[in-house]
Amino acid sequence: MRLRISSFIILGSTILFSACREAKIESYRVSKEVAPAPAPAADMANTAVPTADGHDLTWTAPVSWEVKAASSMRRGSYTINGPDGVIADMSITAFPGDVGGNLANVNRWRGQIQLSQIDAATLAQSSTQVAGQDLMLTMVEMTNPNMADPQGILAALVNFEGSTWFFKLQGPDKLVAAEKNNFIALLKTVKGHNQ
Repeated sequence: MRLRISSFIILGSTILFSACREAKIESYRVSKEVAPAPAPAADMANTAVPTADGHDLTWTAPVSWEVKAASSMRRGSYTINGPDGVIADMSITAFPGDVGGNLANVNRWRGQIQLSQIDAATLAQSSTQVAGQDLMLTMVEMTNPNMADPQGILAALVNFEGSTWFFKLQGPDKLVAAEKNNFIALLKTVKGHNQ
């Protein structure tokens, strides 16, 4: 019994003396963390792009094209249904300024279907002027039959009141080629001002 009491006294004394020690305050210096810089956007899909303000162009789309809801980026949007369930997409967009110019935009589209870039002279030789109702549009046609799923693009650009408008039909190359007359027919209806 004495052993137990002695053990409790020793244990109690140790705890009591430990608790009576003066608390020591220690300070440390830690270097300030710097927030990492945001990573650059990998493509335009990650970048907010202002759309054009001002007057809108008007056009008439072929009745066979299915109207899709417009969005903040698209002024017009259509689905073109082809045989065997293939589809093409038609977008009409407008952005302030020249958006890099015709050559830069054509080369961006060429990249979308894995074609090499062209120079200004080649663009001048390969583009066509299409007269709208009161505007002249520059049309380009491109196709890549060497892709696993061969793709084509028909596109037209026009400057209107300080903005550039883009009419772009993209999809399977055979469907895009089959819709060329409809695409040109739409371009011929484009009006800058209601008359």
